[in-house]
Amino acid sequence: MLVVSGTDTGVGKTVVTAALAALARARGASVAVVKPAQTGVRPDQAGDLEEVRRLAGVGDLHEFARYADALSPAAAARQAELPPPDLVATADRIRALDRDLVIVEGAGGLLVRFDEDGTTLADLAHSLRAPVLVAVRPGLGTLNHTALTLEAMANHGLELAGVVIGAWPRRPGLDDLCNVRDLETIAARPLSGALPERSGRLSGPEFLLAARAGLAPHLGGVFDAAVFRADCAARARSWDLIP
Repeated sequence: MLVVSGTDTGVGKTVVTAALAALARARGASVAVVKPAQTGVRPDQAGDLEEVRRLAGVGDLHEFARYADALSPAAAARQAELPPPDLVATADRIRALDRDLVIVEGAGGLLVRFDEDGTTLADLAHSLRAPVLVAVRPGLGTLNHTALTLEAMANHGLELAGVVIGAWPRRPGLDDLCNVRDLETIAARPLSGALPERSGRLSGPEFLLAARAGLAPHLGGVFDAAVFRADCAARARSWDLIP
């Protein structure tokens, strides 16, 4: 089991989730993807799990709650006058999924509130005893956001499965290039991947190739953190020479 969280909303969690699912499916593993709470999507709209289906070709998808407003699950449930997600029931339903790999994608960041009692994805991961893979941005602000997220994980006794850049730009700036080394310092380990930006526009074999190239071997891919880091460092050193 693996929980996918992020340093914020819009950092590439769904694409990372789909990449994990695509690689597991390609290995012949049975894989289920769970979205405990989907917000910002009406009942007649496609949510994050439909994006996973399109990208990864995985059909074993489970959404437990949906709220129309683009808010935290707790606030969206309150606004809609609907019950918020129930942490205990959610954990029980996830544990009942007997698959080779179950991927749980959170909403927003690790400490976004699920209910009025203040339970969060961190509490769910702790209840499931599942490691957490953190999707991050590459540019300015990411070091602080990543450090705070990993500190919160440590405070909740959670295991870090790795840090993945959710959307590595085609033309990285100096901040993107320099942050790679510092992200690894904060995580005290090499990066677990860097998926190219616009990977979410791919599908089928093209997405599988991007997933394999963008995720590290322990996640099913071939991403080499040392090669990536060295390339970024060389490009940063020659930044003043770039036209």
